This record gives sequence, structure tokens and C-alpha cells, in this order.
Amino acid sequence: MDLDFTVEEQEFRDEVRTWLCEHVPTQPRPHGDDPDSRDFDLGWQRAQYDDGWAGISWPAEYGGRGLSTLQQLIWYEEYARADAPWIGACFVGINHGGPTLIARAIDAQKTFHLPRILRGDVVWCQGFSEPEAGSDLANLKTRAVVDGNELIVTGQKIWTSFAHLADYQELLVRSDPESSRHMGLTWVICDMHAPGITVRQIPTLDRGAEFCEVLYEEVRIPISNVVGDIGDGWSVAMSTLTLERGTGFMAEIIHTKQMIEALIDEARHRTAPDGRRPLLADDDYARRLGALKAEITVLRSAAYRAISRNRRTGTPGPEGSMLRLAYGDLLQALTRLAMDVFGHDALAYIDRFRNGGWTGAWLRSFAAGMGGGTFEIQRNIIGERVLGLPRDRS
Repeated sequence: MDLDFTVEEQEFRDEVRTWLCEHVPTQPRPHGDDPDSRDFDLGWQRAQYDDGWAGISWPAEYGGRGLSTLQQLIWYEEYARADAPWIGACFVGINHGGPTLIARAIDAQKTFHLPRILRGDVVWCQGFSEPEAGSDLANLKTRAVVDGNELIVTGQKIWTSFAHLADYQELLVRSDPESSRHMGLTWVICDMHAPGITVRQIPTLDRGAEFCEVLYEEVRIPISNVVGDIGDGWSVAMSTLTLERGTGFMAEIIHTKQMIEALIDEARHRTAPDGRRPLLADDDYARRLGALKAEITVLRSAAYRAISRNRRTGTPGPEGSMLRLAYGDLLQALTRLAMDVFGHDALAYIDRFRNGGWTGAWLRSFAAGMGGGTFEIQRNIIGERVLGLPRDRS
């Protein structure tokens, strides 16, 4: 694995850094329950598009730059270093829906949807998880009945981020009632303004409002909105990350490294429990902070290694579960330590970390053990696909 960047890649990094320095919004992103959050997210996406920075690795014919995986990696790293706003309501369209369409959609679907996503014209959400099909996504029950040239969808999705703001949804349904598990599923583009759709927001611990429950009561979706083939939805869903190949994870690593450095600096200026010396001079706090700094360094190296592998093989491997598990553990340890460092002050301490301060980061960290597959699911994947252990039959 070669971790050196070429002269051209270094020049590209300088170009990215300069543009971000001049254009990152100075005002903070509105909180999730602020009605202006959609306009902010789409406006920032449009600003990137207008100057040629949207879709670094997307095909040029659909509005992207058509650049390399490493240039995409550089963009994410510099984006995090510039403390640019979280992508917010544009997340699903840019990181999930769009890449899936690029990999599996027909030309007409690509031509209609991809430019709109990149320009910041629309918001997408993801209709995958259900009350009994979260980490075990193959257990989903929302059904779609073929009726002429339409699918009639009935069921329920949950934890659907930004559904209340979305125009379209990447929706996974069971189109064969006799099928089970991964068979008989269909991936379809759902118009979120279609009759029969009800969206209910779900308040979260950190007072967020992005999560939603979505109910479908005989919602009619044209079969022309199916991506791939009817019954091949699982294969289409697994295509989602082929374009990014794990590079987006680097932004989270850089962001977390900044959080660790900020916490270390805070420990220099706070008093240790003995009341005589800086908190950083306390052996226990120094050890915990040092361990976090070492772990984020190792995690960054491991992420580079995974990206290098993905470039060679063309698709992400199961090693991604190792990164997600390690990152989730690290994030929870970091935010727990922050609560110890700030003590009672944490209840009022607001800073630049995603607008919610350290307290918000700590509350959100609980989701690291559940979102996108629980810690237990990740350990099963590592055991079976990386270590070659027998499959868990329990």
C-alpha cells in the first residue's frame, strides 16, 4: 500500500483547501427541527455544484467531476479539516441514492435524478429499516403488489432520516409474498408526495428531528421507478457503496481527531480532581486521552488500507465492519471521557461539534452501536467473513 500522494494529487488538495477556506458558510447549520435546515443544506449543496465541487467521483455526464477515488478521499479529508457543515438532508441522495442509481439504474432514471441530486434541487431519504427489520434488513415485510404497470405498496418504515423533508425515497419492498430473507425484494424510487404516505417525526435524545416513521397505505408507484429488476432488490441495495468505496469514512475520522485534540486542549486548562494541577497532568485522564489519540491514528491507517484494497478489488470488503466497530467503540469512549472532563459544565457547553456541543455528541454516540448494523451484527460479520468462524445459528 502506497500512502504517498502524487504531485497532481497534492495540487488538487491545495485547490480543495483554498476553495473551502473561501466558501465554507460562516453561519452554523440550523438544528434538525428548524424548518430552515432543508434550505441551508440544499443551498450549500448548490454552492458546491456551481463551482464544480459536487460529485467529485460521479460521472461527468451527470454533473460530477469524474475524478479518482483518491481525489474523492482528499475532498473528504479537507472538507472535515475546514469544519464544513454536515451534509444533513443531502446525505442519502449524495451517499446512497445517487451512487446506487449510477451503479444500477437505466439511463432515463440517471438522466432525470442524478443532476437534481447534485444541484441540490431535491432531498432523498432511505426506506430500508422496519420495526422488525433493522440490522436484520432481510426480514423486511413492507409489501408491493404488482398491478398492471404499478406497484401498490403497503407497510411501515422506521428511522427514516429526513423523510419529513424528502422529495424521493430509495425504498426496499417485498414484491414476492412467498419469498423470504434476501429473495423477492425490489428497490424502487418512491415519490414522497404520493397519496397514501404518512410521515411522523421521532424526537431523539439530543432533541434532533431527523428520524421519522413512514406509513404506506396502498401507495401506487410506477414500475418504471424500479431500479434493476423486480425481485432483485437485495443485489441493488448492496450496490450502494460501490462508487464511494469507503472514502467518506475519512471525514468522520478527521472530525473525530479534531474532537480529541480539542478535548486534550480543554484538559490543559481544567483542574484535576486534586485541585492543584491541570487535568492533563492526572495519570488517569492522561492515559485515557493518550489512548484515544493512538486509536484514532491506527484507525486512520486502517481506513487508508481498506480504501487501497477497495481500489484494487473494485468493491468494499467485510473489513469495513472492523472499521465501523472500532470507530463506534472509540466515539463512545471519547464522548464518555468528555462528560468526565466537563462535569456539570457539559450540560451548558456548546461548541462547533455538530451544533450540539459535547453533550449532544455524547447522546448521539449511543446510536453508534445500532445504526447501520448493531455492534453484535458487525462482530458476526467479522467472525464469519474475516476470521472464517462458523456462522452463528442462534
